[in-house]
Amino acid sequence: MPNRDGTRVIAVEEHIATEAFLRIAHGLDVVPGDETEMGLMRTVENSPDLRTRLVDLDARLREMDALGQDMAVLSLNPPGVQPYPAADAVPLAREFNDALAAIVRRRPGRFGGLATVAPQDPVAAAAEVERAMGPLGLHGIMINSHTGGRYLDEPEFAPLLAAAEANRAPIYLHPRAPSMLAAYREYGMPFAMWGYQAEAGLHAMRLILSGTLDRYPGLTIVLGHLGEGIPYWLRRIDNRHAFTARTGGAAMSMPRLALTPSEYFRRNFVITTSGIDDPDVLELALRAVGADAIMFAIDAPYEDPVAAMAFLRETPLTDDQRAAISHRTAERVFTVAEADV
Repeated sequence: MPNRDGTRVIAVEEHIATEAFLRIAHGLDVVPGDETEMGLMRTVENSPDLRTRLVDLDARLREMDALGQDMAVLSLNPPGVQPYPAADAVPLAREFNDALAAIVRRRPGRFGGLATVAPQDPVAAAAEVERAMGPLGLHGIMINSHTGGRYLDEPEFAPLLAAAEANRAPIYLHPRAPSMLAAYREYGMPFAMWGYQAEAGLHAMRLILSGTLDRYPGLTIVLGHLGEGIPYWLRRIDNRHAFTARTGGAAMSMPRLALTPSEYFRRNFVITTSGIDDPDVLELALRAVGADAIMFAIDAPYEDPVAAMAFLRETPLTDDQRAAISHRTAERVFTVAEADV
């Protein structure tokens, strides 16, 4: 479905749920430490307007048509299945992925899909990555940052990362409330205003500085919100990493890395515009990583799609930059090809 100005538009951080998922998930116990976040998310998911926007995909398509948006890469509303005990989370992830794959099969030209997995059980998560990228025909996976305060650089998650690399599954590393919640509890800080980007940026930096990307050099990690602040800091990160390794590395248990931090960021990471319709920040990101590492995203249903589409169309860009951001990078990263509707 060509966009009305001739440029295909794919948005890649577009959240949904199903009534079946919400009915089951809202009846589950939450693991200790995740109660604050899940209290908010269940309130959001029970809000009539937001619930409708999450589950009504016919309305989503009508909105996309009105905007001139050709495709949405769908993902489960965060934080997915990660706040639940593994015994509940593993089958719930499978059931949602089956439903998501059916949605994508019905409208392959309009919807792609990112599978959800349960890192609580890394072996089961690895099997689900293989199933998602194989029989289900999905386009990657979404992991909502930490799982029970644990991060993907930790050894227990090796099966999950190995499966993602072997199956060429991009990992969209989506924010959630910080694992170290105490300092964020007040003033509305745990969530999207501040805590989300701090948490996702922390997770990305752990993957870089731990040597994880030396062990899994073929991983592709996607960060929303124009890189969760990291592009702004790349020069200082390199400078201070070199200084710290030289002067205090032995005392701080710093792994020896094959590349500089910024080289990993440019090699292994792709960023999206979700939630940051700011031409100045996009200009910085273009200088830091280039248009071929940037994808358009709206962050539906939480951001204004009209504003996001206006930002994509009106921000001063070359034709090549706009094509890369609007569709070409997503086509490459998520292996979504144009299809007849």
